[in-house]
Amino acid sequence: MSAMSQHYERVESTRVGVGLRHEHYNEALTQTSHSVDFLEIHAENFFAEGGMIPPFLEAIAEYYPLSIHGTAMGLGSASGVDSRYLKRFCELVNRVNPILVSDHACFTWGQVGNQRLHAGDLLPITYNRASLDILVDNIDLVQQALGRQLLIENIVSYVDQRSDPMHEAEFLAAAATLTGCGLLVDLNNVLVNGRNFHAHNLAQYATTWLKTLPTGAVKEIHLAGSSEVQPGELIVDDHSQPVSHACWALYQQAIHMFPGAATLIEWDNQLPTWERLQEEAGTARFILAQTLMEAMS
Repeated sequence: MSAMSQHYERVESTRVGVGLRHEHYNEALTQTSHSVDFLEIHAENFFAEGGMIPPFLEAIAEYYPLSIHGTAMGLGSASGVDSRYLKRFCELVNRVNPILVSDHACFTWGQVGNQRLHAGDLLPITYNRASLDILVDNIDLVQQALGRQLLIENIVSYVDQRSDPMHEAEFLAAAATLTGCGLLVDLNNVLVNGRNFHAHNLAQYATTWLKTLPTGAVKEIHLAGSSEVQPGELIVDDHSQPVSHACWALYQQAIHMFPGAATLIEWDNQLPTWERLQEEAGTARFILAQTLMEAMS
């Protein structure tokens, strides 16, 4: 069996990956890991058609299955998904043939006069029927263009949305039901929103959030850590720390609820060494294997 075949076999059974950042490009190519089944790349970093990007992408795909994660699609944008952006995104997907394709339930695109502008951030949408209709239309458009399922991820919102007509998880569940899209559940995002606005019942909030989702729709789980802040300050989802104890604990619950979902370690700032990142993946693999053994016993 080839190395690539072994990778695909393990992805189907345990699916533990890490986000690939440019500081680790060389190590990813020269120090292939038994703890990593796949790598996630950010789509926008690989749109270039010339230079070193295409040959690097081809080389890394020889060693690892890849997932593609978009950060600029703006699926909740009332002005729609930018056609030029979507064309480049689809071209990348066709070139790589990734195991998973994802983006966020947020808005990023707007219209000022005749000019389309990108916000440069993942901005929250109101969880109501009007926003749901926009999200559904945009997901349908993208899935038809891709010819495959898209996963949508929950984001961190730095505004209190408890007065919205729908809860976040209910909103995402409805989108998945109406479009057939998958869900990417970022557990750290759930916890950051919970700590910022539901600190009095964080554990119950997080568990209820997960239980609201349709089990079969969740295809991937993101794990991350955030910098601690002073009491009363908003926690920022900076992905600059190891996976938190609370996130590992919530992960154990999530595995039981969504046993077929892939797992990804996200670490974007104050990056660790490639070896340290693999250790985080190894911890996820250990917890996953232990939980699955308990379920079978």
